[in-house]
Amino acid sequence: MLVVIRGAGDIATGIALRLYRCGFRLVLCEVSQPTDIRRTVCFAEAVRLGRTTVEGVEARRADLEEVPELLEDGIIPVLVDPAAACVPALGPGAVVDAILAKRNLGTTRDMAPVVVGVGPGFTAGVDCHGVVETKRGHDLGRLILEGSAIPNTGVPGDIGGYTEERIIRAPADGLFEPLAAIGDRVEEGAPVARVAGAMVCARLTGVVRGMLPAGLAVKQGMKAGDIDPRCEARHCFTVSDKARAIGGGVLEGLLYFGKEKGLWSV
Repeated sequence: MLVVIRGAGDIATGIALRLYRCGFRLVLCEVSQPTDIRRTVCFAEAVRLGRTTVEGVEARRADLEEVPELLEDGIIPVLVDPAAACVPALGPGAVVDAILAKRNLGTTRDMAPVVVGVGPGFTAGVDCHGVVETKRGHDLGRLILEGSAIPNTGVPGDIGGYTEERIIRAPADGLFEPLAAIGDRVEEGAPVARVAGAMVCARLTGVVRGMLPAGLAVKQGMKAGDIDPRCEARHCFTVSDKARAIGGGVLEGLLYFGKEKGLWSV
């Protein structure tokens, strides 16, 4: 079955990898200038670089007419198509909204036989068939058949006892200049990025897990990077536990609703 995924960030990429390995054909839709910080595990990097590989799976920036050939070659096409305007032409069996905008940016239940919303902003049975929980904790990755995911708290998830301290934020408006690379270990207080002459320093000791690319225009306070206090550099280059759990929930949703609608039997 063909699945269109709205979004190609780290969570959407974790979902895509799980579905790809289970035999689904995938097309991902992204914005023209992605701002994902975990670039080493984001298929969105294909928009910027033309192609990228995550855990051995290749994705390429593509136009709609290139999709069939790439799918035949086992490559994931990434379209610059934030509104998912490709859906009527592709006729997918399922649409997954993994933009993680904390609100619905136009996904409707009639876009495909199965529609799954990821995170806050969706209501199962209203604008999608099922919702997958994205908040860390007991319900992470749970398929919700009625109601919505937990509302966004605005507080980053706890990793190693740190929440907001993990986040690198742009100190000013301007062009972003990273001073540390993904995978680097940094000490608390060390400069990690600069914008328009204003410096931002690490608020904890750890490994840089995410960082915006150089030259990207940013606004003051914008999320620009992430430091992981667990200090495991290899974590920077593989899909996270959170993304894998959410991917499992999406897979469950596709199988559950697909079976219910007679798309396949199990």
